[in-house]
Amino acid sequence: MLHVDMDAFFASVEVLDDPSLAGRPIAVGGDGSRGAVASCSYEARARGVRSAMATAEARRCCPDLVVVAPRHHRYVEVSHELHRVLRDITALVEPVGLDEAFVDVSGVLRRGSPPTIGRYILRQVHASLGLTCAVGVARTKSLAKLASRRAKGVAPADRGPGDGLFVVMPQAERCFLDPLPVTELWGVGPATAERLARYGVHQVADLAAMPPATLRRLVGRSAGERLAALARGCDTTPVRPSRPVKSIGRETTVAQDLFEPADLADLAARLARPVGAALVAQDLAARAVTVKVRFADRRTITRTTALVPPATGARGVVEASLELLGGVEITGGVRLLGVAASSLVPRGAVVEQLRLIPEGTGTGQRSSGRTGGSTGGATRLARLSGDGVSQAARDGSVRPPPSRWQRVDDVLRMLQHRYGAQAVRRAADPGPCRADGLDADVVMARTLRED
Repeated sequence: MLHVDMDAFFASVEVLDDPSLAGRPIAVGGDGSRGAVASCSYEARARGVRSAMATAEARRCCPDLVVVAPRHHRYVEVSHELHRVLRDITALVEPVGLDEAFVDVSGVLRRGSPPTIGRYILRQVHASLGLTCAVGVARTKSLAKLASRRAKGVAPADRGPGDGLFVVMPQAERCFLDPLPVTELWGVGPATAERLARYGVHQVADLAAMPPATLRRLVGRSAGERLAALARGCDTTPVRPSRPVKSIGRETTVAQDLFEPADLADLAARLARPVGAALVAQDLAARAVTVKVRFADRRTITRTTALVPPATGARGVVEASLELLGGVEITGGVRLLGVAASSLVPRGAVVEQLRLIPEGTGTGQRSSGRTGGSTGGATRLARLSGDGVSQAARDGSVRPPPSRWQRVDDVLRMLQHRYGAQAVRRAADPGPCRADGLDADVVMARTLRED
């Protein structure tokens, strides 16, 4: 098993695209009063800057820190190139986020030994991407992950040829594992580490020597068995080339607390629309939507609603988000908002119930399979948001059948794939639109009319 981990990925991509940043302490993240560091260069790390650190604190550690706004689309592009390099070796590649992956090379040893393949990956990543990485080689996934972490202990600039590779041979596993702190193992967070420390367990050797029955009583049966196996170097988890997507979400921390429902609704719509666009791009449907709200006092709540029928695009995610927020009291101020779509299924598997009475007719009441929200609040928030895909909530008009909006999403995806992500957008989205003179609302209107 190999674990490939890119070095300071976001920061390294920024240096790659702007060589003037080379050798300078840089951080990728938000630069506002509530901004946080997503990634930082090794020069910044040497000055005390760390990922997830508040940007203001990072500047105190490093006054000459250069803060760069993140460009997620660019990191995705480079990540795809990384995975292409790895899949040229074997199809057994399991991506973990954008900047790391597990690779099972047991079936391609004709290319050489696992360390030889690891050194080949180091060279190819540098030649194809212009970036550096670390590679851990071991018998299991968990050991390979620990090995790559050891390989990253030396900054890329100080590494010699092959220094980005660390190999744990089977006969040396105990020597490698025993001195490690237990927090290095998967599943050992601060709370578990504190509980183990009360029993004198600080290193992996201590954990391996603990009777399994005692460990199960201490952390639970399932977690205890898992930790006991990892401490002995046992891990049968295979590389899964195609792990199903479990959820798609967006969240943001605002520079100033939000107190007005209109502002919260606008932010919810702006977060929900790209979530819906991701559903369309991946041909998925969401059977549930969740909103996450963190208040000014850092109290955090989540609200989830089941969707019947499932949401297949931006419209369903936006409306469900607004409906959920309708029951949230925000007088104390909101500092963070998140929207996520979950319980994902292939869009082709969605079967919609036919309606005997069209929505908006008869009693005027809308039947919904959603739970956990307030319809009245949704109407109020949707009206304030001005979201173009929530027309019924704004003026009570009859909404077009969902299948029409699915076709709109399909057309948008086709245009964006052919002419770029910014070629066409929904009329409610802020920002410029490159469409050779065609406004997004004109394209939308033509799409609906032709349909």
